[in-house]
Amino acid sequence: MTAALAERTRANAEFFAAEAERLARLCDEMAVRFLAGGRLLASGTGGAARSDAHHVAVEFVHPVIVGKRALPALAVENLAAEAEPGDIVIAFDGDASVARERGCLMIEGFAPPSADALVRQELMETLYHVLWELVHVFIEHRERRGHDAGASSFLYPFLGAGQQSLESVTEDVRRSVLDKARETAALREQTLTENAEALAGAADALRRSGRVLALGNGGSATDAMDVVADLRARGRRALDLTADSAVLTAIANDIGVEAIFARQVIAYGRADDALLTLSTSGNSENAIAALREARRRGMATIALVGYGGGRIAAESLADFVVVTRSEHIPRIQEAQASAYHVLVEAL
Repeated sequence: MTAALAERTRANAEFFAAEAERLARLCDEMAVRFLAGGRLLASGTGGAARSDAHHVAVEFVHPVIVGKRALPALAVENLAAEAEPGDIVIAFDGDASVARERGCLMIEGFAPPSADALVRQELMETLYHVLWELVHVFIEHRERRGHDAGASSFLYPFLGAGQQSLESVTEDVRRSVLDKARETAALREQTLTENAEALAGAADALRRSGRVLALGNGGSATDAMDVVADLRARGRRALDLTADSAVLTAIANDIGVEAIFARQVIAYGRADDALLTLSTSGNSENAIAALREARRRGMATIALVGYGGGRIAAESLADFVVVTRSEHIPRIQEAQASAYHVLVEAL
């Protein structure tokens, strides 16, 4: 655990110190594209890359911070079928040359300084969270300056009056990138050290389990997708309870959203299986219902939760509860990624 944390802390500090200014300028380039009607296309065809692509899409489309607007983002597997000249593209695997040839703004060339693929993925998750959080700064700045007024912008000279210069905003955003990276590092340390005993117990439970069932909502659903891909890549049996849209929508439509995971635990769960739940709040009713159903069936239960742990921690609804003590959802998800990667590595 100590070595895993040290490697993550070192790589995080080096990566964002080197890339902070570039990320700030990239946020502005993205803002220009969004204001002109462009979309963000996140490409991933399988495994961890596919989970990252879907994570990018849900973060931009469904902003969880009050006041942030929904921005057009799609998770795609075929860039050739979707990419348009005004789009922004981040490709987690595969050949993105067609998007480059069509004039898309490419988010590429970032090389996280670690030989560990899981650590590199965690750094890229922080990177796209930072882009999502800070692109709004430039969108709002350019709107105030009349960027989106087009040919008639000369009618509104007051929009740019008295505002910060673009370079001043860029410098503020560069410093914010570094602040967010430091916050991530501190929260990762808290998560892995304070919960060391729970993580060790969870790893032991996973070693003894027949199969791992994983679930979450929104960004946490993509984390469930990711951990299942990681386990399968290492020869472990795992099932993503967020994956089947027909099952999810049938249960949600006929019974209610609260039952979407519990019904699947009833259908698939066995006494020697383990349920891994990811929740930033610790209060998601469908996660709680699934944990209760898993316990009724004698399954081992593991929960990764944020804030103060929510009801899952307060009511001891899982055998092993790993609490990330933050109320900032992107930072919670980044620390939780480190936690479940540590679990995967322990197997």
